[in-house]
Amino acid sequence: MRARRVFAPLLPLVATTAALAACSTTVALEPAEDANNPLCADVIVRLPGALDDQDRRWTDAQATGAWGNEATAVILACGVTPPGPTEARCITLGGIDWVVDESQAPDYLVTTYGRTPAVEVFIDNEVVSSNTVLDRLGPIVSGAIPAERSCVETSEVLPDSPADD
Repeated sequence: MRARRVFAPLLPLVATTAALAACSTTVALEPAEDANNPLCADVIVRLPGALDDQDRRWTDAQATGAWGNEATAVILACGVTPPGPTEARCITLGGIDWVVDESQAPDYLVTTYGRTPAVEVFIDNEVVSSNTVLDRLGPIVSGAIPAERSCVETSEVLPDSPADD
């Protein structure tokens, strides 16, 4: 009960802010360092009007996309720095190798691997299916940005790695 009294004065402010955010059609984002790369333009013009039943929203930054009916469920940024070799989990969906950052689960940050410029996608997995989103975005990215390399298992690079034991 005591916590309710402490936060009770903030409820109208929170409710108003949430209502305004839900009405907002533009998502404020920062462009990636290489957002002006022409390959990013090829990605952006092909983005779908909806992803996993979430409508596309306007963004105010070059080479970005956002989807979400009530809140932003998916955010895409093209032109991010491509990840280098990593031991992070790499998955292949939609014909693209994606490096997965699971540190904020159930929100995931996935970044294309082996493509320059790289594309980064934030996914709220409580609202949308990450597999559905990446399956839909994969062909768009692969059609615009050619693969330079692909993910490999550590055991393929270091044959005597502990994974072989």
